[in-house]
Amino acid sequence: MLRERRLYRASAVAALHTLSDRKVNYGPLTGNRVPTWDSGWHVDSLCRLLAHEPAGDPVRGGPWEIACRLVRDYQFAEPAILRALYRTDSALLGRDMLLEGRFAGLRFDMGVRVTSVIDETHGSGEAASRVWGWAYRTLQGHLEQGELTYKVVKHLRTGAVEFRISGYSRRAPMANPVVRAGFAVFGRGTQLRFYRASARRLRRLLHAELHGAPPLTAEILPGYDNIALAPTPRPHLSPGT
Repeated sequence: MLRERRLYRASAVAALHTLSDRKVNYGPLTGNRVPTWDSGWHVDSLCRLLAHEPAGDPVRGGPWEIACRLVRDYQFAEPAILRALYRTDSALLGRDMLLEGRFAGLRFDMGVRVTSVIDETHGSGEAASRVWGWAYRTLQGHLEQGELTYKVVKHLRTGAVEFRISGYSRRAPMANPVVRAGFAVFGRGTQLRFYRASARRLRRLLHAELHGAPPLTAEILPGYDNIALAPTPRPHLSPGT
């Protein structure tokens, strides 16, 4: 129970505030330094169909809009693997987030910063798609180095709405041999499991809301008016939704 409540403590909020002084924990990737498997990076991508809505521009209150809100507020994340603290009074672009990584019964705090927001139409004609999303990069002290991008995509011709995760990552230098060994054993598998579980959770949340469930709202930490803890649990979600 104490571990479940650790992000509610003042020390966690203090740790969130310290992220503003931290820098991205790896150098810029340009030219020949584009991340590849051969250069030691994991390069990942996942695409999952979420729902369909009428063709054309996104429908007000429809699957694309709902999914965008859930992704913006970090409600899609699988809470058994990652939870986050962030300030609700900061813009999404540039927002610092304190992630709590959870694997092998351990808890690790990891800082990230939102470095881009995507809001555009890709392609034209029958290939056009409406895309919204955001990306974060890892900060000093994170167990990994890299960038992760989340996108909600609507294919305007068919009305199909998809969730896409893409990114590159590698293990950051770790002084603690126990943490280093544990991450070597569990880290990569947990990372891949997070992608799959988060896509399933987003689909379940989306369909629950389409069928009348109230929208999830950010949980504001007691004693604060601008610190959110996400994702918010929704215990009545059924695995088969």
